[in-house]
Amino acid sequence: MNLNALSSLLESVTQFQQLQKSLARTETSARVQVLANAVPFVFATLSRCLRGPMLVVTPRAEDARSLYEQLIIWTGDGDTVLYFPENETLPFERLVSDIETTHQRLRTLSRMIDPKDQPCIVVSSATAVAQKSIGRQVFESSTHTLYKGQHIKFKEMIDLWCRMGYMVEPVADAPGLVSRRGGILDIFPVGSSSPVRIELWGDEIDSIRLFDPTSQRSTSLVDSVTVIPAQEILPDLTERDQLDRLIDSLDMSNCTVTTRDRISNELASLLKGGDTDGLNFYSGFFNRDSLLNFFPLDGVLALYRPSEIDDTTKANDERTYQLRDVKERRGDLPRAFPSSHMLWREVQGMMERIHRRLDITPWGAQELTNQDTYVLPFTSPPEYFGKLEKFVEDANDLANGGHCVVAVTSVPKRMREILNEYGVNANLLQCPDDIPVPGSITVLQVTGMGFNEGYSLSLNGHKLIVFSDTEIFGVAKQRRRAIRRRVARHETILSELNPGDYVVHVEHGIGRFVGTGHIPRDEVDREYLILQYAESDRLYVPMDHLDRVTAYIAPMDRTPTLTRLGTQMWKRTKERVAQSTHEMASELLSLYATREFAEGVAFPSDTPWQIELEDSFPYEETRDQQTAIAEIKTDMEQSRPMDRLVCGDVGYGKTEIALRAAFKAVMAGKQVAVLVPTTVLAQQHYVTFSQRLSAYPVKIEALSRFRTEQEQRQIVEDLTNGKVDICIGTHRLVQKDVKFKDLGLVIVDEEQRFGVVHKERLKQIRHEVEVLTMTATPIPRTLHLSLAGIRDMSTIDTPPEERLPIKTYVSEFSDELVREAIRREIDRQGQVFFLHNRVRNIDYMANYIRAMVPEAEVGIAHGQMPEDQLERSMIDFADGKTDVLVCTTIIESGLDIPNVNTLIINRSDTFGLAQLYQLRGRIGRGVRRAYAYLMIPPSSSLTELAEKRLKTMLAATELGAGFRIAMKDLEIRGAGNILGAQQSGYIYAIGFDLYTKLLGEAVEELRARNTSIGFSDETDESGKWIQEHAGNIGASVTEMPVSVDLGIPANIPQQYISDLPTRLGIYRKLIDVKTIDGLCSIDEELVDRFGQLPWQVRNLLYVVRLRFQADEAGIKSISREDGKIVLRLQDNVGGAGNALQMVMSSGVKVGHTQIHIDLNKLADSWEGPLIETVENLTAFRERLAAQLEVEA
Repeated sequence: MNLNALSSLLESVTQFQQLQKSLARTETSARVQVLANAVPFVFATLSRCLRGPMLVVTPRAEDARSLYEQLIIWTGDGDTVLYFPENETLPFERLVSDIETTHQRLRTLSRMIDPKDQPCIVVSSATAVAQKSIGRQVFESSTHTLYKGQHIKFKEMIDLWCRMGYMVEPVADAPGLVSRRGGILDIFPVGSSSPVRIELWGDEIDSIRLFDPTSQRSTSLVDSVTVIPAQEILPDLTERDQLDRLIDSLDMSNCTVTTRDRISNELASLLKGGDTDGLNFYSGFFNRDSLLNFFPLDGVLALYRPSEIDDTTKANDERTYQLRDVKERRGDLPRAFPSSHMLWREVQGMMERIHRRLDITPWGAQELTNQDTYVLPFTSPPEYFGKLEKFVEDANDLANGGHCVVAVTSVPKRMREILNEYGVNANLLQCPDDIPVPGSITVLQVTGMGFNEGYSLSLNGHKLIVFSDTEIFGVAKQRRRAIRRRVARHETILSELNPGDYVVHVEHGIGRFVGTGHIPRDEVDREYLILQYAESDRLYVPMDHLDRVTAYIAPMDRTPTLTRLGTQMWKRTKERVAQSTHEMASELLSLYATREFAEGVAFPSDTPWQIELEDSFPYEETRDQQTAIAEIKTDMEQSRPMDRLVCGDVGYGKTEIALRAAFKAVMAGKQVAVLVPTTVLAQQHYVTFSQRLSAYPVKIEALSRFRTEQEQRQIVEDLTNGKVDICIGTHRLVQKDVKFKDLGLVIVDEEQRFGVVHKERLKQIRHEVEVLTMTATPIPRTLHLSLAGIRDMSTIDTPPEERLPIKTYVSEFSDELVREAIRREIDRQGQVFFLHNRVRNIDYMANYIRAMVPEAEVGIAHGQMPEDQLERSMIDFADGKTDVLVCTTIIESGLDIPNVNTLIINRSDTFGLAQLYQLRGRIGRGVRRAYAYLMIPPSSSLTELAEKRLKTMLAATELGAGFRIAMKDLEIRGAGNILGAQQSGYIYAIGFDLYTKLLGEAVEELRARNTSIGFSDETDESGKWIQEHAGNIGASVTEMPVSVDLGIPANIPQQYISDLPTRLGIYRKLIDVKTIDGLCSIDEELVDRFGQLPWQVRNLLYVVRLRFQADEAGIKSISREDGKIVLRLQDNVGGAGNALQMVMSSGVKVGHTQIHIDLNKLADSWEGPLIETVENLTAFRERLAAQLEVEA
């Protein structure tokens, strides 16, 4: 969508026409005053009129990002509006930056030198402009385009890509990665939306195909691909003479011996083509250009709020001087060490070369006498803060007065309904080029985020008044991007096994993965998974039995015990777990059945007030939220009592769901109790509920220890008398003296954190009223499916639209960096979590931070503090009374404070991957950019595992293996919360995947039995069944697949797929496939990804097809024995033998339990006749079954 129609109105304004003429000259310097709300509108219109490139520089990164988002709305074109973000590394700091920022910067530089015939608007902050980047000459000389039919040298091309910053990996599934397999090259070019597969025929490019990064399948053919650098710092492409001069100019006389040795060694390594984690530290050696070197001299340079830019850049320069001075005096930095940032006077010198300059300011231009100074006639529109009747009345009066009224909103249909409800007609503008006419009210839909402020513009004889959601509703509706979390399926995790990982074999128990190998003197040369068990016993698992093996998944803080082979230990463990799952399933089924027949309150449909409340929600609901809300409303409108569990992380929108359910109950005249585990949460919910429901006559109270005894007594009395509609409180709410007049709904937040007594009370409540339970821990989808039909659950997998992803940095601990990070956050009125997970010296660390940043208010929170003191500390922080909270991992769950957007983790190398993900998730919940700093000791003291974890965090994409494993760990914790401590122990005992299979089997078995016996005595019946069948529980989980032994090599050679995880993934797919179409799809995938199939792989595909067809035909095994192929059947053929013999080909003999194919009687090879025999058997069985059904 774009708002070009409104731009044409601005073009008619005399002052704008004069400004346009001024900027059309080849050399000019103009100044214009514009209302801040209208600045994006003005820039978009200028770009459209001038039809040339424009660079807009803002004082701060937040200004640049906001302006960029709004310009996309105004232009409707994300290709012509570019963003050049700050690389938020400090000068002279060893900070490892997130790669996404680097790629964004490189994408913008690429578009600036290749505008594709479209002028662009580039938005950047003053700091980003001053940061040195890759040299334009290096960028242009290394960028290249490959065409179909072009001849290239395979190895030379990969070497060039590596020098350009690309990394060779087994799979190219993220920008900046390259993969090679035989004559196939995969590359994911930076700046491209899809990776590219280049297939060679000798040295000639035979085809270029785009492919899907997730499935790795080709999607379309293209004629060419352009590859740009993947890193801003490219030592291998930098002129050696320039480097030598800079290195020779260093003066290390002030440095400590350690610093001198380290810098000398690292520079020597870089010159030899080596790598170092501190590459950003040395960026000044390799980069001398900036964004301005890529901007054409005949473009328009616009400085937005120039006086604030001056203030920001002076502070930046002062900071650079201070950092250099401190480090030089301390001996940490040589003198004359080149900085990664230019001083602003250097930047100004480069700006002077640009011929057309424009300063835009919200004020002060009219005081200047310069002839090129203009004031555009914008003013702020009135604000209504949700008073819709007043808004409609004023909008109607303005339209009747001959003005253009435009409502730019994210809810256009609702906006039109609101106007129509008050008898006012409005046009819903479908075509963005239609110009609103005077005397009309027009509704325009805005998609995305960014448009949140309106304006009034004086035209010739009338005005254009633009209202946004902010003026109308009091809040800007914010869209959330639907990023559904990747489900960490067991087969995906299995394909990411590393030697040493724990696995579970269904029949043999928990072992450790050693690797893959071959058994000596194996005629068919099969590949095996090698597992090590207790007492160093080894088990060789054929790849066609890979489905018997799953990765051992359980919370990472406990190491499993290896099973002893050849004992009954594993069998007994499985039976014990299976029996427990049956008992738990039986109990859940009993509760479910009791509720099915209980009489509750059937709440009425939504009222107009409910619809209005939901329209005022400041975000666009995610699909998961919409589904959960619909499920809850359906439950509430039925006569049986609701008992629903809503799962989703903090900030995923559960509170809004609970609030709407509560309001629905109140609209029906019922009272609501909201039960939370801590006083802090009670206070947070109280504030949220009070703010959202302030426009309605709803009495809300909070009952907790923060209320005086007198206040508590009054609240209890008001509850009894029905004067309180919604009461939010801790376990105080379930005490015996608390009586409700007409309780209709209980909302429980984090039930697993309550004690046994309170849980028993909640169990009683479940039979009486509607209950909605919420948990902040994600749960596995497999568990959700296993409990389907016996537990009502809603899951929210879609995280909210974070305006910006969290920037993550890894750095050695540095006073300067910590001080700068805290001050930067405080300067933007934000708050900081400083995580120090050692209680014994946490007070010392808090004092250390107070000394470093004396202007900051510092609080402390850890689990060993007295409870009232801890709650006071947390509430002070939540209320903004303290700036920095020095804390332990106590912040992992429970708090949702949007104002906290910086997290510093001391000794991050001591945390697990899942814990780092969860801790990082505590920030970035507001609209500002969030920063996570992972502090480590000097890199020499890091363990290999810790280093790997931290690198995974830096590359924290949702496609990454680290993300999936970490999410799986969090989900297992969530499963433990839902299932209880005992079941958590069983998850540890056999691994989560096998546990969910057993649970699913138990649920299905009990549901099937209860369908036939009724619901009256299912608990007793289930108990009897468990006792009778204890030995067979879990049998279906361990059913063996059809055994196929034809004596032919059927495998995937390492020469064809060398990467083990990829090879395991393909084996796993082949085991799961059950149809001819599915097998053909895998065949096509293999050819697409790896080239023509070797004969061993063709054999493997044949065996896979034979296996699933044999399973359909009721065959137990197929083997080649003494000149014949023997098919052993699952059942006795009986009297149907003669009829079956008649449908078989010659050379095939049917017995009672076997079918023989005589190889000597076959004219050609046996592969076709074997498939034909199996298909004939399947067809015969189907005809026989149909005949029996007719006779019955």
